[in-house]
Amino acid sequence: MSYLITQLMREWGFLLRQKYVVVLLLCSLVLSGFAIYSGLSEVSAQQQTIERLKAADQSDRAKVQKKQSDAGMLAYYSFHLTYSQPSNLAFAALGERDIFPWKHRINLLALEGQIYESDAQNAEVAQAGKIDFVFVISALAPLVIILLFHDLFASERTSGRHDLLVTTAKSYFALWGARITVRFVAITVCLMLPFFVGGFIAGASAYEVAYVSLLCIAYLAFWTALSVWWGKNATSAPRVASSLIGLWVLFAFIIPILGDLAINKSVHSPKGGDIMLTQREAVNDAWDLPKSATMQPFIKEYPALAPYIDMNSEFEWKWYYAFQQMGDLKAAKLSKAYRDAAAKKYELAGFVSWISPPSLLQRSLTRAANTDSIAAYAYEQKIRDFHQQLREFYYPWLFYKGDPTKAALENMPRFENTTQSGN
Repeated sequence: MSYLITQLMREWGFLLRQKYVVVLLLCSLVLSGFAIYSGLSEVSAQQQTIERLKAADQSDRAKVQKKQSDAGMLAYYSFHLTYSQPSNLAFAALGERDIFPWKHRINLLALEGQIYESDAQNAEVAQAGKIDFVFVISALAPLVIILLFHDLFASERTSGRHDLLVTTAKSYFALWGARITVRFVAITVCLMLPFFVGGFIAGASAYEVAYVSLLCIAYLAFWTALSVWWGKNATSAPRVASSLIGLWVLFAFIIPILGDLAINKSVHSPKGGDIMLTQREAVNDAWDLPKSATMQPFIKEYPALAPYIDMNSEFEWKWYYAFQQMGDLKAAKLSKAYRDAAAKKYELAGFVSWISPPSLLQRSLTRAANTDSIAAYAYEQKIRDFHQQLREFYYPWLFYKGDPTKAALENMPRFENTTQSGN
């Protein structure tokens, strides 16, 4: 044991005397730290936005309820905030939260048009994305590992020391094993230490931190093993580096891009704009149709309201909200096809990720952080469920109860967000 410790200490000393290695490790530490800081700042900004909107949402609704008493007017002017709270691991893997909306304000009008209205944001910034921890680990860390290990054997052969070192070494570990271990531990600590700090600040559980750490260390070990194996019998360090960088480009960019193109070509999906247009055309057309064209399909969805569909005037709120829902029903097939296509694309992307380690790590970490497209569509489903609760609350008042009392408004549904771990 003392012999192994001696060898490891010797390699540590040797590593610290190599300035380019020290600079590389420090750059890795700084880059990882910046990614964690950026992630924490983004999550904090999202949380502050949600809290600010929650307060404004309650205030605005209270003003509407004070000003309006008619059930139809209340339903029209009362907006309800829905949101997707970032998880404790979101700081490390922001995933799709910079693409898919994570907050909406909805009312009782047709939902599809409200669902597919994205957050207003700078489109160029959203396209560029953000440098988060999962990007540093999956895309940039392999380059650092290649720089650390590509010349492990070739440099010794070039200098003429290889045969002497092999002859005098007591064991393989005494020479190469200790050197590989020291470098691997050094780069792993530099990359992971900021994550541990970020996890503590964000309140992530020990299990969440351990799970992410296991995935990251296994990924770093893969690239280390690949770099060591590739350069084991090589005599030219630049040739080893260029070959490994070629593999990195293949895994990190070419395979994901080609896979994405193939998936988009094979899976056809309606666009969100088409869904909005279909829903809005159905709503607009309802003004010119006979009332029965709206109310008859409506009572098939709500048979209990059938005794109350008769109208005593040209316009009544119950008819208005009935054709709003019929607009959603008209677009329901397209909407389901859109969600089914998205699920199919995600499933196929999972198969592609098995031949692209960077994509597999990103997919695994965003799932653990609950920031992938699965989480985005789960939030969308929560909006749909909440909108259904609003309909069930308002429809009795609109059809036969009359105007709701102030006490009844206290029982109005409230959106509840519960963040769950993805793994």
